Amino acid sequence: MSFLDLLSLDFMQRALVAALLTGLAAPAIGTFIVQRRLALLGDGIGHVAVTGVALGLLTGTSPTWTAVVVAVLGAVLMEVIRERGHTNGDVALALLFYGGLAGGVLITGIAGQGAATLQAYLFGSLNSISFTDVVFTAVLTVVVLVLTLGLSPQLFAVSSDQDFARVAGLRVRGYNLLIAVLAAVSITVAMRTVGLLLVSALMVVPVATSQQLARSFRATFVGAMLVGCVASVGGLLLSAALSFRVAVAPGPTIVLLALAMFTATWPIGVWMRRRSRLMAPFPEVTAAPHRSADEHVHEHGNDCGHPAVPHGDHVDYVHDGHRHAPHGEHYDEH
Repeated sequence: MSFLDLLSLDFMQRALVAALLTGLAAPAIGTFIVQRRLALLGDGIGHVAVTGVALGLLTGTSPTWTAVVVAVLGAVLMEVIRERGHTNGDVALALLFYGGLAGGVLITGIAGQGAATLQAYLFGSLNSISFTDVVFTAVLTVVVLVLTLGLSPQLFAVSSDQDFARVAGLRVRGYNLLIAVLAAVSITVAMRTVGLLLVSALMVVPVATSQQLARSFRATFVGAMLVGCVASVGGLLLSAALSFRVAVAPGPTIVLLALAMFTATWPIGVWMRRRSRLMAPFPEVTAAPHRSADEHVHEHGNDCGHPAVPHGDHVDYVHDGHRHAPHGEHYDEH
């Protein structure tokens, strides 16, 4: 079988569509997550979603739907903990992350499923994606793109400066929760593509790559989705081409390709930022006008502590604690 014959198979075409949708959805919401400096939020939600997958396997329902529900609930809980700002808030989040992963593994064993079943969700399994999964992924991708594009100004304001957004009359808490929920939805979209343990990379790395070349938020947003699509589709095709010789999983290949794109653009970004600083004009500085005073208000004396200063056409000086006026002049009383 040749590479072209492999692309003509139904499962490969479904995998390409799912990879393209994932490359659009994950960086779209990832742009706002990176703007909020919460790059690891996707990783935490992915850990919690493992429990949702396990519950689906245990109850015999769709693991994708249960993963969506649990991921959304976990994202809302994380946002509430983060907003409270308690000293032990990071500890609570860590407990939530580890508890979600451990609970998922435990429930999977109770459901009688092996590690291979759970591994398909942890690291992705594009080769086994069904038509129903593609439709589900397409619906969630449309929801994410419509909300992120339609509410882009509001989400950008909340992500950049919450105090300004609050003064401007925006409901900061509501938009923060929306970002967390959309992140959870995007994670479930990418679950079958790169897996729950690698999904955070597809949400962050394309954004970081786009930031190297873009100089505006809108350009970063569009560039991140473009990089995400290239990494997702290109990683899938690369893994398919290599599969004739070695067994290569699509999920890790997609993430490594995204990292390679970041590595390639990073020197260019450094050069562009340095060139921009060198080409920036120096700020104009206006010299302050010289002001002269008719009277010298300071009175010199024995306890003055410094030599005398010029007064018009003569110079006062101090010697042995006494004031002297050269050129035969005399002192006026200060």
